[in-house]
Order: sequence, then structure tokens, then C-alpha cells
Amino acid sequence: MNKLTDREAFWDLILRIGLIAVAVFGAGMLFTIEYPPVDSVQQGFRGVGIVQTFHPDRVQAQLAANQVPEPLEPADPDSEPAREIYQNVQVLGDLTDAQFIRVMSAITEWVSPEQGCAYCHAEGEDLSSDSLYTKVVARRMLQMTRDINVNWEPHVAQTGVTCYTCHRGQPVPAAVWYNDPGPRHTPGVLGNPGGQNTVALAAGLSSLPFDPFTPYLTGGGTDASIRVNSDTALPSGNRHSIKETEWTYSLMMHMSQSLGVNCTYCHNSRSFRDWEQSSPTRATAWHGIQMVRQLNAEYIEPLQSVFPSHRLGPLGDPLKVNCTTCHAGVYKPFFGVSMLQDYPELKVAGGVTGVPVEPAPAAVPEPGPAQVPGAEGQPPPSGQPAQ
Repeated sequence: MNKLTDREAFWDLILRIGLIAVAVFGAGMLFTIEYPPVDSVQQGFRGVGIVQTFHPDRVQAQLAANQVPEPLEPADPDSEPAREIYQNVQVLGDLTDAQFIRVMSAITEWVSPEQGCAYCHAEGEDLSSDSLYTKVVARRMLQMTRDINVNWEPHVAQTGVTCYTCHRGQPVPAAVWYNDPGPRHTPGVLGNPGGQNTVALAAGLSSLPFDPFTPYLTGGGTDASIRVNSDTALPSGNRHSIKETEWTYSLMMHMSQSLGVNCTYCHNSRSFRDWEQSSPTRATAWHGIQMVRQLNAEYIEPLQSVFPSHRLGPLGDPLKVNCTTCHAGVYKPFFGVSMLQDYPELKVAGGVTGVPVEPAPAAVPEPGPAQVPGAEGQPPPSGQPAQ
């Protein structure tokens, strides 16, 4: 009788634990599931499902997190040239003294508000000294910023970028990446996961390859074709395997999360590969991929020997950029608010190492503008090729 009672007590305990677990799980779902109503914005032709959905609470949170700082007072354009006053000014020497000091002050607020000027200039040394690696890197990043604003208008349009676009008050941007060696695994064929089946936010916590950046967004990826469908009916000459397709899907999931949109922001689900049925935003995204490749290849990867070891990844490469670095979860950085209009000094062609921008495949014109609900005064998430 005691044994039966103990058994009943055991199963009663199991039942109670199960009920508690279900209750906790249910309560958690109540706070995580986004219930209707959600707002939708049509971005393409009617009836083809090119629609974006936005949850009002999430939009408000994103708006609060994407405010830009107030611009500094305009500088006197008639003061002496900076190159005639200061030494070792290699990038901004074309500015006047007042413009130069204003830009330097803004960069300090954008990148190192807590560390101040001493983040790049060693205390007790001449300001022209390059003894700190941070100054060498900052100089190269200024060249990169000007390059983006001058040569990559097909992606950033007139909105442009500043140091704050990526840094947002931090010496190191929040969203950067390095070559990921992946988890340790058993050597041999059976122990090789092929870069898959590892929990990674970049792959949307899926079984897709956890590192889509190295193949497609680095100097070595400049010739990589991001493609799922073959251009030919037969496999002759077609090297786009299933595994490459999975890497493509992983990168697309990263881009979707980076911009806070779904696949139909750029693609028509009737034919993902057909440019004529795609939204104009696909051409903008195409230029963005080319731009990120160039930035990593020409500006960041060559700084490997400049960075100290603690600023390198486990494989010895510097921290690089991807779509999230600028977009931070919204379709346009800061919802399209331009800081460049207040700092035109960052859009000057002089002293820039740029490359010609290739034309993207044509995309269909968008039928009309759209507005994100709740984003009053903000540019719409339209298909216009702008950022």
C-alpha cells in the first residue's frame, strides 16, 4: 500500500511540475508574441504580396533608439586652412581651421565621448604624433567615410554617413564581426559540420551556415556570386551547389534582420531571382553588398598590423563591418535622417581611395511611396534606392 501511495505521490509531483512549466511557458509567450493589430505597408504591385508589416510598439522603440545628436554650431568658412596651422593633417587639410576643429569635436562626441581627445591623441605629446594606433585607424576611417559619401551614392544616396552612423557614441561599433573558427569538433569526415548546425544569430538561429560574412563580405569574397537559382538549365558550368545556396540564405537572413524587414522588401516571392519583378530596394541592397566588400577589403583588413592583439579576432583578423553595423535593425539608418547635411566636410573627394561603382541590374519602378505607421516625420520605407 505504501509503495502504491509513493507511486501516486511521485506522479502527482510530476504532474504539478508539468503544469507549472506549461504555465510559465504560456506566460512567457504572452509577453513575447506580437499580437495584432500590426500595421502593413504595401511596397509593390497589388496582389503579389510585397508587403512589410510593422508592430507599433517595436516601431516606437526603434525610433527612440535611432535619434541623432544635435549638430554643432556651423564653423567660420573664412578662417585659415588647417594644413597651414597644424602638422600631420593628412585627410582634413582641405578644411579651414574652424571647420577642422568643429569636425574633430564632433568625432570626439560620436566615437569617444567618455575618453575625449585622449582616445586618439596621447596626453603629454604633440597632437601631430601618431604614437597611438587609434589615431592611425581614425585617419583611415575618415578616408573611408569620405569614400562612402563620394563614391557610393547608389547605396547611401544624399543621406550619406558619418562616424556616428556606425559608432553611436562607442569607440568600437556594437555590430562588428571577425572570422569565426566555429566550435571545436571531432576531426574527420563524420565530425565535419561544414559550417552548419551551430546556433548563431547571423543565421537566424537556424541550421544554416553560421558565418555567411567571410565568403561574401571580405576581400576574398569580391568574386563570390550570391545566388540560389542557376543561370543555366543544365549543370554544365554551374558551380552553385546546394551548400552555396545555404550560405546565400544565411546571408539573406542576416540582411533581413539587419534592416528589420522580410524577404519581400527586395524580392518578389513569385521569382526571387528575377530583377524585373523585384523592388528597387534590391538594387540598393546590391550596391550595399559591393560597398561592404570594398570597405572591409580596402580599409579594415589592411589595418590588421596596426591593431593590437586584443582588437583582433581569434584568427588574427580585425573586426569588420556588415549590414547591421550601419542599419542597426531598421531599413534606413536613423530612419533616413541625414547627418551629412550638417557636416558636408565629410563628403569631399580629395584624399580618397575610391573605386568606380558598377551598375546594378535594373529593377522595376515602385508604384508609389509608403509610410511606416507611427514614424511621423520620418522618410517612408519606400523602394527608392536611397539609404
